[in-house]
Amino acid sequence: MTCLELRRCKTTIFGFVLAIFSLLSGSPAFADEIQVAVAANFAAPMQKIAADFEKETGHKVQLAFGATGKFYAQIQNGAPFEVLLAADDTTPEKLEKEGLGVANSRFTYAIGKLVLWSTKAGYVDDKGEVLKRGDFKHLAIANPKLAPYGQAAVETLTALGLLATAQPKFVQGENIAQTHQFIATGNAELGFVALSQVMKDGRITEGSAWIVPSNLHDPIRQDAILLATGKGKAAPAALLKYLAGDKARAVIKSFGYDF
Repeated sequence: MTCLELRRCKTTIFGFVLAIFSLLSGSPAFADEIQVAVAANFAAPMQKIAADFEKETGHKVQLAFGATGKFYAQIQNGAPFEVLLAADDTTPEKLEKEGLGVANSRFTYAIGKLVLWSTKAGYVDDKGEVLKRGDFKHLAIANPKLAPYGQAAVETLTALGLLATAQPKFVQGENIAQTHQFIATGNAELGFVALSQVMKDGRITEGSAWIVPSNLHDPIRQDAILLATGKGKAAPAALLKYLAGDKARAVIKSFGYDF
C-alpha cells in the first residue's frame, strides 16, 4: 500500500468513527436516568407523563410510588431520589428548609380531590348520605399520619360530625394505593381515595362515588421539588419543567385534578 493510499484509508476510518460517535451521542443510550419519588395517588397520570417525556427527550424516568410521609423519611436517610412529587405542600417545604430540597424549586403541580368510592354501582349517593346511614362494616382510609388524603378523609368526617361513629369501622391503608386496593378487592364496602384513582378522561371508571366538597377539608395542594441529589443536573430540571407545561397539565386535568 502506498503512503497516499494509507493516508486515504486512515482518513476514511477516522471519518467513520466520528460519524458513529455522533450518532451514539445523540441516542437515548447517552441520556440520563432520573430517580423520582411519586405520591401514590399520582401514579396513573405520572406513568403517562413519564412515558411522553421519555419519548420527547430520550431521558429515562425511574418511578417509585408510595406515601409522602415514608418518602420524607427515606430522603432524610439518604435515598437517592432526585425529584419528589408529594401529595402535600408541607413535605417539600420541610425538605427545602432542611437543605434536602433545592431552594425556590417548589411549585404546585396539582390540587387533589378526595372521593368516597365503592365498586358497587348505586351504593354511594351523590351527596355522601351513605356515611350517615352507616350500613357498612368497613370504611377504607389511608393512614392520616403518612398520607394527606387520609388526613383529608379524617377532616371530612370531622366536619360532618361522623368521625366517632365511623372510626371503629376504619380499614387503614399504608398509602392511598393500598386503600384503593382494599375497596377494589371487596375488603371494604367503600372508602376515601383520590379522584384520580377512579377517574379517567373526566369520567368515573367503575362503581359509584361522591366527590367530597373542597370546603370539608383543607386543600390538597401537591407540590413538586428538586431534591439536593438532583441539583445541577439537566434531566431532573427538564422533567420538572415538562411537568409544569401544557402537555402534562392536560394529562393531569384528565384525571380529575385542579391547578
